[in-house]
Amino acid sequence: MVRLQTDPFLSELTNMFERTTEHGSVWVTLKHSSDKSKVQRNKMNTAGENIEFKCLIRATDGKKNISTMVGAKDHQRFQASYAILLKARLTALKKRERKDKRKAADSDKKTENPKKKSAAPKAST
Repeated sequence: MVRLQTDPFLSELTNMFERTTEHGSVWVTLKHSSDKSKVQRNKMNTAGENIEFKCLIRATDGKKNISTMVGAKDHQRFQASYAILLKARLTALKKRERKDKRKAADSDKKTENPKKKSAAPKAST
């Protein structure tokens, strides 16, 4: 797995999306990580040092794996760039079919409360 800086990671992720436009998938995972081993974290905790947690982001298309670490300082900028990339590249998703709200409400009422007609007419007094 190749660990890249954030900007090269985004450009390589764009290339992955372009390669898989016709067929294939890209998997992106995000994980809370400190980039330190458990032993190092325990030593830092006993010494009273603060541990800086980062976000480990991995992407693969089944052939190539890339990853990056994003700290709290760069998180907002990275998230904005990542959102723009996803909006531009996720064009193959199907639009969800939505029912008209009135029609959906009417059809729900009909299925919940079916009216029963009585065989005998009501007698008035």
